[in-house]
Amino acid sequence: MQADIKNPRLTCYKCMNPKSTCICKHIQSLQTKTRFIILMHPKEYKKEKNGTGHMTKLQLDNSEIIVGVDFTNNKRVNEILTNENNNSFLLYPGKDNFNLSVSKSLEVKSFMGHNPHLFILDGTWPCARKMLKLSKNLQTLKRVSFDNTIKSKFIIKQQPESLCLSTIESVYTVLNLLKKGDVEECDTKDFLMPFEKMIEHQLDYMLNPNHKNFSATVKSELTAKDQYKKTTERNTIFELEQ
Repeated sequence: MQADIKNPRLTCYKCMNPKSTCICKHIQSLQTKTRFIILMHPKEYKKEKNGTGHMTKLQLDNSEIIVGVDFTNNKRVNEILTNENNNSFLLYPGKDNFNLSVSKSLEVKSFMGHNPHLFILDGTWPCARKMLKLSKNLQTLKRVSFDNTIKSKFIIKQQPESLCLSTIESVYTVLNLLKKGDVEECDTKDFLMPFEKMIEHQLDYMLNPNHKNFSATVKSELTAKDQYKKTTERNTIFELEQ
């Protein structure tokens, strides 16, 4: 205990990881035409070490994080929504949502329009649903969605389905679809690198017998998570509504 006091673990206050596993050197700051507004649930805000909302913000110059549950009277959110120069959308499934995956380039450009602002709910699926249910101002927004075809790399976290993505993976997918639709031009080749490095560091700790976070059963646990049980749910903002 004395050793810990004398040698406290240093933290990088940019990526919020320990200095030994800092991912800042892998962060590339992209400039996008679309502004990404990450509406982060307070529970997600506390996950500084492995929450991907903060990591996504670091990757995007034209982005911001707003923490809360009910955004109905949120001053900043309403400021964005009432600005007549903005075209605001919500990344969330819905009956009349605009599917980026099946839309042609001209359709995407026409729909997104000038100065698009995309709101993203960052939290578990139950939390995201609650945020939308309470936030009257978000309910009237046009919805954007996509057909996911990639498997999440967030293997250290339980996912409800094999195609459910973390926030950073969802934004990565959206950016690529907007590029395909000629709305964006940024290079997304290494966009997931910080996320992949974070997972790599976590796995190194979990598999290292000499580390305090070592788990002898971690391999079997990871296999179980790969089966995507529905006992715990994470970011599933594109999941089809029941």
